[in-house]
Amino acid sequence: MAGTASKRVSRKLLGRLRLASQGLLGPGLGSVPEAVRWMTASQAQDFQAALWAVGCRVPGSGLTDVRAALDEGSVVRSWPMRGTLHLVAPEDLRWMLGLTADRLTRSIAGRHRELDITWADIEKCRDVALERVAGGGSLSRTELFAVFEAAGQPTTGQRGVHILGTLCRHGWLVQGPLAGNQQLLVAFDEWIPESRKLERQEGIAEFALRYFRSHGPATLRDFAWWTQIPLTDVRPAFEQVRAKLVEVEFGDTSYWMSPETAALLDDGVPGQRSVLLLPGFDEFLLGYQDRSLVLAPEHANKIVPGGNGVFKKTIVAGGEVIGTWARAGTSRSAAVVPELFDESRPLGAGAGAAFTRAVERYVSFLEH
Repeated sequence: MAGTASKRVSRKLLGRLRLASQGLLGPGLGSVPEAVRWMTASQAQDFQAALWAVGCRVPGSGLTDVRAALDEGSVVRSWPMRGTLHLVAPEDLRWMLGLTADRLTRSIAGRHRELDITWADIEKCRDVALERVAGGGSLSRTELFAVFEAAGQPTTGQRGVHILGTLCRHGWLVQGPLAGNQQLLVAFDEWIPESRKLERQEGIAEFALRYFRSHGPATLRDFAWWTQIPLTDVRPAFEQVRAKLVEVEFGDTSYWMSPETAALLDDGVPGQRSVLLLPGFDEFLLGYQDRSLVLAPEHANKIVPGGNGVFKKTIVAGGEVIGTWARAGTSRSAAVVPELFDESRPLGAGAGAAFTRAVERYVSFLEH
């Protein structure tokens, strides 16, 4: 099945289709590495939120399962796009960086000049870092910055962070095994010995196909924003995979998704009474330039207060963000406290039961 789906779609229906494509409805995804690979890239600057973002897509998984995947390298956390940390499959990271790193480097060139970072400085830091981690070694960020300082490279005032990000974006270092809730820095080629190689057009086409399969229904502009790959490059690459996707229209806009997700329009899109507790920064909300399909614009400030860039945890009912939630207390058994956008419309009996199940799933994840 590919082409255009003729059925009319509503805003809420599009939201539920996104839940289905992201593994948040139905049987979910089979394992932690499988979930990360399916999602293509999952935003992960908030470490704890990233762990639950994977866990809520893998039924029966626990916190230790996601941590173990990072610890063994079957999942990696790096900066594949937008200068933001994401979880990706290890074999995908290098070709993703090949598509995005140079553009990001150009965009922050002014900041590097302000920090007095030259390419010679980057090469110096690369050489001393790789010398220290060669042969399976690893360094904490603090230890790595001490190495930079000893080599005459200051790390204060964000200088160290920018150097580190550059070394990771160019595939010399990568975040590896865990030390508590921090990741140690290791040599990219040793931690990820096998990487796929894709030419630019081929890589953009694969990026797009996997994005629409895992995030659809979505638009070309959503994908271009998500990767920061220019639309002028996206459009010709998309033509290579267009026949493998299905188009629906909402308003005057075309949305693309996988045939499997589109088939739900014939069989009945599930999740009308679903209630989910999603972490802050989850792809269900952040994976799109236009979030108004699932979050009413008048409530956007309640998710990102004051536009501070910090996304709160969300309650999603029937494919729509209806509130936020928080943990009361710090223990693993801490209570989950909801805050609905419209307190005059509390969750009904069915939704209340679904909310209770969502809380139980979250607590189970933390305990295993």
